[in-house]
Amino acid sequence: MIDGEGTNRCSSRHGTARVVRGGGASCRPPERDEFSTERMDIMQYFPRWATVVLSGLTLIATSLVGQPVSAAAAESNNGVRIMPLGASITDGFTVPGGYRVDLWQKLVGHGNVVDFVGSAANGPSSLGDHDHEGHSGWRIDNIDANVVGWLRASDPHTVLLHIGTNDVLQDYDLANAPARMSGLIDHIVATSPSAEVFVAAIAPLGNPVQEVKVKTFNAALPDIIGRKVAAGKHVHLVDMHAVVSTADLSDGIHPTAAGYGKMAQAWYGALLAVPSSLSPSLVNPQSGRCLDVTGAATAAGAKTEIWDCHGRTNQQWSRTTAGELRAYGDRCLDVTGGATTSGSEVIIWNCTGGDNQKWVFRADGAIVGVGSGKCLDVASGATANGSPLRVWDCNGTGAQTWSQR
Repeated sequence: MIDGEGTNRCSSRHGTARVVRGGGASCRPPERDEFSTERMDIMQYFPRWATVVLSGLTLIATSLVGQPVSAAAAESNNGVRIMPLGASITDGFTVPGGYRVDLWQKLVGHGNVVDFVGSAANGPSSLGDHDHEGHSGWRIDNIDANVVGWLRASDPHTVLLHIGTNDVLQDYDLANAPARMSGLIDHIVATSPSAEVFVAAIAPLGNPVQEVKVKTFNAALPDIIGRKVAAGKHVHLVDMHAVVSTADLSDGIHPTAAGYGKMAQAWYGALLAVPSSLSPSLVNPQSGRCLDVTGAATAAGAKTEIWDCHGRTNQQWSRTTAGELRAYGDRCLDVTGGATTSGSEVIIWNCTGGDNQKWVFRADGAIVGVGSGKCLDVASGATANGSPLRVWDCNGTGAQTWSQR
């Protein structure tokens, strides 16, 4: 968050300013003279009388922006975990919640169950999950110093990274900014190797001199991302610079509500273009194996089992707001014949909306069939590849415990 004296501190979950220390890494906010550069760049777009107003608004942002949500603990709905990661644009400076509001609504409208994750939280009531990792004033190196701890704490399946604006605003060693970005991405994929990582070409700046530097930074990203992809990493480029124009900036730096809406649409389109970003695997920790459609079959009636986790489409399960677990987009995890007795086989079938295709995720890791009231279970508590799935009376054993990957 930003206080009235221009001091940068870490954002807390309660919306107050504090210094965050966790996982052995402490916050590394930019030096005061560097951070004041951002304030000066903002001020050049306003008359002198506005400086007092803006200073007041900074304090208001610190004390009020995070207040619509009471977040003593992370919000979680057991949906696909998405980490919005970056600086003030991710936090939602000038528009509480920023792009996260429209993105949440688009994903829910599409039928996805989504869990935004992070150590910070803010935004309006129209944002269904307020968690994020947006840290105002932070550069690439500040994020890099803390990202491993955040990833370990939140274990995201998908990461949305927009960072680099403050490197330009502070004119901080821009010749090496692309290398810092490459290193940050490497640390993300090394810590969360199965995560889908979406990296934004950063939004434009209103200052023409700084905008040239933004374009230079962005021009290096396709090669960086291309090398990661060639190495088999799950990294994707999203061109926010092409989506947001300087007319969409409220202060020459941060988007207006319409600009944030454009960012949300760009993230949303990118996520839909990579279906695995919204469809995590479901792991049975007892066996270390994943919920799998046998033989990668796609026909209605195909059996399910546990198998070594590989993340391909027959192990990708999209949880919908209707309570379904979908594979291949149009097949639902199904208790065969709508049976309700223990031992009934679990298959995939055309999605019908029936209760035998609806599942409730419990906090203890159990997945309970709505129609049967019984738990998704690895038969006989087996742990070997090919062990079949069924429903069984819920008993809290490892055969009935599941987690996302």
